[in-house]
Amino acid sequence: MLTQIKGLHHVTSMTGNAQVNNDFFTKTLGLRRVKKTVNFDAPDVYHLYYGDAQGSPGSVMTYFPFPNMGRGSAGTGEVGESLFAVSRGTLGYWAERLQKSGVAVGNPTEEFGEKRLSFAAPDGDRFALIEVDSAANAPWDGNGVAAAEAIHGFHGATMRLRDGGATAELLQFMGYSPVDRQGPVTRYAIAGGNGADRIDVEVLPNAPRAQQGAGSVHHIAFAVENRAAQLEVRKALMDTGHQVTPVIDRDYFWAIYFRTPGGVLFEIATNEPGFDRDEDSAHLGEALKLPRQHEALRPRIEALLPPIRD
Repeated sequence: MLTQIKGLHHVTSMTGNAQVNNDFFTKTLGLRRVKKTVNFDAPDVYHLYYGDAQGSPGSVMTYFPFPNMGRGSAGTGEVGESLFAVSRGTLGYWAERLQKSGVAVGNPTEEFGEKRLSFAAPDGDRFALIEVDSAANAPWDGNGVAAAEAIHGFHGATMRLRDGGATAELLQFMGYSPVDRQGPVTRYAIAGGNGADRIDVEVLPNAPRAQQGAGSVHHIAFAVENRAAQLEVRKALMDTGHQVTPVIDRDYFWAIYFRTPGGVLFEIATNEPGFDRDEDSAHLGEALKLPRQHEALRPRIEALLPPIRD
């Protein structure tokens, strides 16, 4: 069993409108935009990162805004819900705030002994706010949400699969242990993880396969401390038969990717070097930052990208 993985690093999804996406995550949810850059493989498309005050590993939700992308269809073989951590006693505040912003919310529910409030982002992607006693990350209070109510980062994520057996084996190999079960959902957790260390596996054998589009999670990334730990994980995964990419420099972390038996794309990302690599921590996410290989194309890229009003 691996011991290098500590929980989530980030979750990356797709959206059809950069401005709407930016407004929802910064103005409605109160997260900090910690990086405004572009897709490495499609530099005419933004890559937007939202998180806590410093963009700590385990706090960052990222998006590829493909203009006018059709909405995805929910189903199996995907991450169906991303779980954010908030302080205990704040769900009433969040229900009122979301409703005032036009977001449909139901009544709080309780799962695995935790109170939660579920809602959807503008593209239909599903989220839940989970009340916790304490969280590892310092929240951002610069977008109209006080620190007492602000989102701390991820609590975990839910994967929807037709068959959870092989994925359960993989998660346990990655250091997760089954800790509870409710109906078709089994919760896995890492003891002593980074706080964003729960994965819920919901088995839906008769559900249709998900079709990716706006509102779909593209991949889910797990955190390791550094490149040495990442190489150890890569070797162990390959030794067990997984097809893993070479290490890829993503400027703010190093990444490897592999497709899981259930169809979900996993990434293993390093905590180093972080989002303050090319911006002062007081000004994260303000300027357009380009990957080094695309810097020479800056005038063309800036002309193609739609402006984002902060």
